Amino acid sequence: MPLHVPPAPAPALRSVLTALRSPTAVRGSRTPAAVRTAHGTLRPELPLPVHEMARVRPADDGPRTRLTGWRFLLRDTGSAADGRSVGAAEAMLTADGWAFAYFCEGPYVTSTERALRQAESLSTDYQPRLLSVPELYMLTLWLHHDIGADAAEGTPEPSDVLIPLAPAPPGIAAHQPHRLDALLPLLTRRLVTAPLLRTSV
Repeated sequence: MPLHVPPAPAPALRSVLTALRSPTAVRGSRTPAAVRTAHGTLRPELPLPVHEMARVRPADDGPRTRLTGWRFLLRDTGSAADGRSVGAAEAMLTADGWAFAYFCEGPYVTSTERALRQAESLSTDYQPRLLSVPELYMLTLWLHHDIGADAAEGTPEPSDVLIPLAPAPPGIAAHQPHRLDALLPLLTRRLVTAPLLRTSV
């Protein structure tokens, strides 16, 4: 079934496009090599809202999440490109509105593409999102069953599907789709005992 990719907020997209047009941002020392050495124009595609799962407490009724940003996969339009994403760009919400956050590369970029292809082969329509579980160093493709929902709102529901991206935490198979109600008990047990971290995936 086709995925119903939600539109990103226009200011979030503009912040990424502005960064891509900025030599300082694209050629910066902290910019991934694949982004710095792109053969053609970098085009942001497949915007995905990034939600972060809060630490789960035994008394909670279910997972609590909050929107932390929008991630765009970056395609290199150059003739030497193979059609795959060379990296990603993320916009974050600040007190002054949406702002470019950073470029990134690595296994989560290719794993996101693979998970999206997996999701397209499923028999149900979904709205794709990313769900970060910082305490477990875990990122998943979150397939929300309500395709018309506001992508910035909501929490995972029992019938939603999570596809852990690689690398996944020990004991959790990457690219194995799980209904939330099947995977959540495992995540809850681990989150209750996990060290408190303040970093995000």
